[in-house]
Amino acid sequence: MIKRSLLLSCLLLACISFIHAQELVTKVVVNSQRIASSVDKKRFNTLQTQLTTFLNSRKWTGDTYQNNEKIQCYFLLNLESIVETDVYKASLTIQVARPVFNSSYQSPLINYQDGDVTFKYVEFQPVEFNENRVQGTDPQAANLTAIFAYYSYMILGFDYDSYSLKGGDQYFKKAQNIVNNAPESRNITGWKVFDGLRNRYWLVNNMANPKNNTLHDVFYNYYHKGLDNMYDNPTESRNQVIDALSKLQDFNQDNPNTMIVQFFLQNRYQEMTGIFKNADPQSKAKAGDLLATLDVSNSNRYKQDLR
Repeated sequence: MIKRSLLLSCLLLACISFIHAQELVTKVVVNSQRIASSVDKKRFNTLQTQLTTFLNSRKWTGDTYQNNEKIQCYFLLNLESIVETDVYKASLTIQVARPVFNSSYQSPLINYQDGDVTFKYVEFQPVEFNENRVQGTDPQAANLTAIFAYYSYMILGFDYDSYSLKGGDQYFKKAQNIVNNAPESRNITGWKVFDGLRNRYWLVNNMANPKNNTLHDVFYNYYHKGLDNMYDNPTESRNQVIDALSKLQDFNQDNPNTMIVQFFLQNRYQEMTGIFKNADPQSKAKAGDLLATLDVSNSNRYKQDLR
């Protein structure tokens, strides 16, 4: 009996350690308001639970995460229409924030909407993902988990890149593997070079292509050398942020209209102005010029606020 109790205790501790080892703490919301009332909406509650479990219980890396190290994520799957029986057209919003050292501030890491989400779902169908068989037995059903797995690896890639130079490389490669073996079927888009200039193909291509190594410098310099040191040395931290923006501008000039520039600057206006509002005039003006060039939609605001 004592041995049995000891065995049960060891198994319980192993289970607890496994649960604590996961990397993502994700909230998933499935919004079905646009779907006809004739459809039983209960299935979408089930899907929401299954996707949450899928993201939070799967082991995505070989590292062990403490509870305070886990990455906080938010996924909004907004169902837009019924394509055919049990097949839905949707958009997916992904929001991820990264804590900044010595502060309670969370800096945006990802704030992006993917409008190319089409998938098949029958209530209680398994929500699974196999890296060696991305297509699955039913590509339209497999497309949903392929997309969620892809963004999970992209999240890890950007997060690791923000703490160490090229730290996220292996996760970008995993995301690229999903793109290379993505489900193919009618209605499925977003995985191919010809599906547009801003999609899953281009996002990972920007980060995984060796000729774009400077982008890894941008993320590392901005977050770790810049924001993480703002408390201890704000002047040097601002210089690192300016260096990151200068590198991004050089990349943009050599590779115009790439997806990653807009992706990086999306909804970052307030953060940028906050970083430089107390900077010396020269740094403030330089940052303003760079941001006005890179973030065209907010160009006038930067020119006004960072002068």
